[in-house]
Amino acid sequence: MEITAKLSNLRTAPRKVRQVLDLIRGKTVLEAQSILLFTVNKSARSVSKLLNSAVASAKHEFHLDEANLFILKITADEGPKLKRWHPMSRGRAYPIIKRSSHIAIILTDKKPADKQTKEERRAAKMVKPLVQNIKTEVKKPARNAGGEVKRKTAKKKA
Repeated sequence: MEITAKLSNLRTAPRKVRQVLDLIRGKTVLEAQSILLFTVNKSARSVSKLLNSAVASAKHEFHLDEANLFILKITADEGPKLKRWHPMSRGRAYPIIKRSSHIAIILTDKKPADKQTKEERRAAKMVKPLVQNIKTEVKKPARNAGGEVKRKTAKKKA
């Protein structure tokens, strides 16, 4: 079951929001809430509110338990830009671009399959060549045109 929540037109640059989102991506909801509580960033408060909204809708609409939810996907996309001008000397003006963000979060109640640990991958890499060596050592005997097995004969040195 996937639960989606969106926040549009957050007046914070997407680059700054992504720093917060990277902290909680793939975590359980309880872990993410505790991380956001202690994150010193303007966008952390807005992301926390969005996460709480998604959890509330999961509880109300689908009767899911908060402890079983985890963040499947969370993204920050660019929203509309406000273009302003900063007056400078000699009649010049420099542009000011005030960026905004759209945040989307998808929660699910199933845990993803655990990935292999480094040790398991290392062991698999070591076993694979051994299996290949065993396969090459156990070959079928060579046969001649009549179907008989060729036998190696020792050559005498003269």
